[in-house]
Amino acid sequence: MALARAARLVLLFIVLSVLVSMAAVAATILLATRGPDIEAESVLWLRVPENLAERPSDHPLGQLLGPRDTVGGVVDALRKARVDDRVRAVVLVPPLQPGLWGKVQEVRAAVQDFRLSGKPAVAYLEYGGGQQYYLATACDQILLAPTSPLDLVGVAMYEPFAREALDKIGAYPDMLHAGDFKTAANVFTETTFTPFHREMNESLSRDLYEQLVAGVAEGREMPVPAVRALIDDGPFLPGDAVGRGLVDGLAYEDELMERLADGGEPLARLPYADYRRVDPESLGLDAGPSLAVVHAVGPIVLGDSSADAGGGSVAAAQPLAEALRAARENEAIEAIVLRIDSPGGSAVASDLIWREVVRAGAEKPVVASMSDLAASGGYYLAMAADVIVAQPGTLTGSIGVVGGKLVLGDMFAKLGIAVEAVSDGRMAEMNSAFTPYSDEARVRVQALIDAFYEEFVAKAAAGRSMTREAVHAVAQGRVWTGRQAREAGLIDELGGLLQAVAIAKERAGIAADQEVTLVPYPRPRSFFEVLAGGLAIRSHLLQAGWPGTPAARVGSALTVPLRLFRPGEPLALMPYVYVE
Repeated sequence: MALARAARLVLLFIVLSVLVSMAAVAATILLATRGPDIEAESVLWLRVPENLAERPSDHPLGQLLGPRDTVGGVVDALRKARVDDRVRAVVLVPPLQPGLWGKVQEVRAAVQDFRLSGKPAVAYLEYGGGQQYYLATACDQILLAPTSPLDLVGVAMYEPFAREALDKIGAYPDMLHAGDFKTAANVFTETTFTPFHREMNESLSRDLYEQLVAGVAEGREMPVPAVRALIDDGPFLPGDAVGRGLVDGLAYEDELMERLADGGEPLARLPYADYRRVDPESLGLDAGPSLAVVHAVGPIVLGDSSADAGGGSVAAAQPLAEALRAARENEAIEAIVLRIDSPGGSAVASDLIWREVVRAGAEKPVVASMSDLAASGGYYLAMAADVIVAQPGTLTGSIGVVGGKLVLGDMFAKLGIAVEAVSDGRMAEMNSAFTPYSDEARVRVQALIDAFYEEFVAKAAAGRSMTREAVHAVAQGRVWTGRQAREAGLIDELGGLLQAVAIAKERAGIAADQEVTLVPYPRPRSFFEVLAGGLAIRSHLLQAGWPGTPAARVGSALTVPLRLFRPGEPLALMPYVYVE
């Protein structure tokens, strides 16, 4: 009897603990989502977060643990500030770490749109790197921290090559590809650039450089030749940056606020972390017909998990296919925007998602919007859309296929580990991680890769209303910037998510000045669904501390093919690049 009473007390304690924990979570979420009190004559202090994500955390627990900020959240803050009478000006503080260029251009366009309100936008550079400066040139004025140099020196691209390291440990990359420019496997197979690889990267770097020059010339009202000469003279000491007309002055934060007050009453500083909690509908925004925004973020994989064990998001075939079906079948959804930020991945998974894009497009307008990346498998998803929109600096294209395996037999032998196999069937050990392909197996793998390449090209030709020969000429695995891709016929328009939404509205017969409600897909997961998936919690904990340094990002990228794909699996995957 005493034992039963004790068991009931323990059970009661557990239930009460769970209820108290749930109440605490609910209270925290309520406090976090309640709109802030905003003073009149406020200055929105918009410190752009590092490593912007495409979509918020998919569960409440992740939000409590520290969600990554989204590019949409930053853009929405500027949209709200444009129509909010309480906001007098915006101070833009660019992120310190450089990244790819698509999201930067998304924020830059939003700043330019904010300025149409007549309110001032002032950039404050704590550190004046090239990409930070490019973003700052969207503002009316640029102020630099008094001791910061202006590190405006151009554009550089880096790619790692690990072949010598693999040779030292006895690992052999047995890789094949379709397309002269399909260089995703080069990180494992080469010690330096191949001629095709170098040609492609030089073209990408040159076009991004020209975009940097054009942005600075436009923002600072300088001739293009003068900007090129200034970049070649960089970096600049703070005083020289002022003297050369690249920035408007040197100031600390408190002095900047005094400048904005212009001798009047002190202005209230409104942090972005507070302002992002303002409901857009309270300002007359985001209310009206519904458009779906289907997010395809991360490497494309088979299966149903939206996160991999390394801590990053993945674009899994099953949930994305279900999201596209749900958006298609929802009668309240007028059109679909497919938002892609992916380097590609599994060829089969890409094709499964593509099929659902085709089915959705047969019933509703579908517009693809490309973020930093929509290459290889990422482009595969987009090519069935009615219209494709990309930023000038988006990396896209890479229509090609790669496959193979990393052979670890010699590495295990060096460690004194012997691996023996028994098998039935002549090709049963074809994808073994312990022996290279036989001549016959290599022929079969190459045939599989070539067949999928032809499928890729044929579907791209149908989606883009081009001939097979025209697509092949710009395919072969070659990566393009968005600006180059438009010239090649691979995309339709330059712009960001808001431009894609405007096109989707037009195709759905919605007036241009009509506000719309953007409905995210796949839907956010509930707190209880999170509790049911331990891996998802662990993965988000890792992602919350996502490595921000270039070296850390390189290390993580090198392991993606090994973590996510099977030996011999055909991959529509672009090479890893780091741009600054």
